[in-house]
This record gives sequence, structure tokens and C-alpha cells, in this order.
Amino acid sequence: MEKNKKIRPVRKSLQEYARGIAGGLLFSFPLLYTMEVWWAGFIASPTQLLIMVVVTYLLLLGYNRYAGMRPGASWRSVFIDSVEEMGLGIVLAFGVLFVLNRIQFGEMSIDEIMGKIIVEAMAVSIGVSIGTAQLGGADDEPEEEDEVQAEAKEAGWRTGLRSKVSLVVLALCGSIIVGGNVAPTEEVVVLAVGAKPFHILLMAVLSLAMSMIVVYFSDFKGTGHLKQQNLVFAITLDTCLSYLTALMASAFLLWFFGRFEGVNFEVAFAQCIVLGVLASLGASAGRLLIK
Repeated sequence: MEKNKKIRPVRKSLQEYARGIAGGLLFSFPLLYTMEVWWAGFIASPTQLLIMVVVTYLLLLGYNRYAGMRPGASWRSVFIDSVEEMGLGIVLAFGVLFVLNRIQFGEMSIDEIMGKIIVEAMAVSIGVSIGTAQLGGADDEPEEEDEVQAEAKEAGWRTGLRSKVSLVVLALCGSIIVGGNVAPTEEVVVLAVGAKPFHILLMAVLSLAMSMIVVYFSDFKGTGHLKQQNLVFAITLDTCLSYLTALMASAFLLWFFGRFEGVNFEVAFAQCIVLGVLASLGASAGRLLIK
């Protein structure tokens, strides 16, 4: 009887897959329609593709472990869920690209086809993970509540404020989902080249200000039990951590899409700040929508 209790009904599994498909398409459709991403899949080296797959899988592991709907799930379940989400992302990316006539068998090499699918599938996979965890109804929770609470208690999850590991994982997911829609475009380079140092400084200040506002009016709303000095320190720490994570995600995205090739350090740095405006909003506000 206990064994049957843990068997997941087919209906529930189908609902999870449906939510994953909806989330994958919702968060990745802009990238699936972006020419620069198709081109990136064509010119990306096998090493770059491998790095992107590994980074995406690590993000899925982190999100499913620390930020998903089942934070107390065992690592075995997390590994399996992450593999399923990446597989579903590959299937979705292939299906959409084929429908859009971006995959043409007989006219394209297998390397070009695989490059396009892999690059697109990584963004879709993160969307699948978010959709599976966050697009469910309230009636999904009671069935697993006892198991989750027991495992979460053992793992020490939700003790005090959200762990910084969880914050970084959420910030990375938000940054890549939001910033990834702009990173492949030429507009980032145009803005970075045309911006003066004063504009770059203003962009950084704007990014920090937006992050701080979002953090203050969200995660720390209602935390009246904290002393004012502790609250200010916590907000400042989380804001800086989110912004640094957003810049790191921006640098990775720009490197992957070849935006650092043939430019000096000043232009590369300016690109990170330009993209960081959007990525930082994804790191702060995005983590609220997907937590």
C-alpha cells in the first residue's frame, strides 16, 4: 500500500509535462524566433556547446533542488527531473525549429542542425523546469506536502532567510532567461560602443537601484522582526549578490554568442553593463516569479 502511494498517477505526470511544455515555450519563444541564435548554433564549436549543456544542467540541478516546488526532494529525484527537463527541451526546440522551417534535412549539415537544436534547447529546458514547478495549481501541493515537509526538515531547508545558494541559483536562472533574449542581438554592441563612461556608470547605478527596490519590496516585505540595521545589511548583501550574479550571467552569454571577439576590454566591459541592466532585473524580479 505504501509502495502504491508513491507511484505517481499518469494524469499527474501528464499535467507536469503539459506545464513544462507551456513554460518552455513561454520563456523561450523570443529566442526561437531570433536569427542571431540560429547563427550562434551554426558557428558554435563543440567545446562551447558542451560547456553550455553542462552549465544548463547544473542550473537545472540547482533550481530543482533549491528553488522548485519540491525543495526537499532527494538528489536522485533532482537528477532524474533535470534529465527529463533537458530531454523535453531538446524535443520542443527541434519541433518548433522544424515547424518554423529552420531545420531543413538534406540542405543542412548534421553539425548545423545539432548546433541550432542544442543552443535553443538549453533555454527551453530552463523554461520547462520553471513551468513544471510554478504553473501548477494549488491542489498539487497537499498530495506531496507530508513527504516534502519531512525531507525538507532533514535537509534544513527554509531555515531563516532563503539560503544564498538558492538566491544565486534563482538569480542565474532569471538572468539567463531574461538577458538571454537580448544577448545575441547587435543592439547590445551598438549601445556599448556608443555609450560614454558617464552612461555606463548610470546604467550600473540604475541596475543596482532596480534590484534594491525589487528586493526591498518583495523578499523583505513583512520581516519586521529584523532589526533595522540587520535589514539594511541583508538588503544590501542580496542586492550586490544578485547584481554580481547578473553580470556573471551576462558575461557568459556574451562570450557564448561571440560578442567579445575582436573587441577591447573597455567595449567588452561596457557590453556586460549594458546587458546587466536587463539581466539584473531578471536576477531580482525574475527570481520572485520563479521561486
